[in-house]
Amino acid sequence: MEPGSAAGYHCWMTSATGTALKEARWTHVALPTGNLGRAIAFYTELTPLVVVERFQDAAGESVWLSNAQQVETPFVMVLVSFGKDRGRELGVLRPFAHIGIEVPQRSDVDALAGKAREMGVLHWEPQYVSETVGYVCALHDPDGNIIEISHNQKVFETVRRLWGAGPRGAQSSPELA
Repeated sequence: MEPGSAAGYHCWMTSATGTALKEARWTHVALPTGNLGRAIAFYTELTPLVVVERFQDAAGESVWLSNAQQVETPFVMVLVSFGKDRGRELGVLRPFAHIGIEVPQRSDVDALAGKAREMGVLHWEPQYVSETVGYVCALHDPDGNIIEISHNQKVFETVRRLWGAGPRGAQSSPELA
């Protein structure tokens, strides 16, 4: 799979905000995979992630995935396939460790669960857990890593409310100071 708009994304990011890092940032999570093609297909079909960039060297290949046009606070999932590990299941996020993706509608959880069920990758059926957790289901990627899909968990909303929704999105919250 070729990077969808990676070149345009890079150019827009470079001209709009510059490329120099000015402070320490949370930038990525890296996961090993035994089949990069299957992993890319899983994440681009069942999550909002898109390919930003692909890399290859003598040790193997990798891909960066992110929300499209996430320029203000870039964060990527790095999937790495080392040649020596090809074909192996390398999942490290289990039984409860997971990556969480919040969706805007409860019906989005049900729709993704249905698609995942058809693909044989549904890990938890959709369920309401609590006020804090919301309505969730979970999928497992080709390596067995757990991906939680949630609605009304309010992670996005809470961080923006506590830290501000301004362009930097990193204002200190009086509650946390």
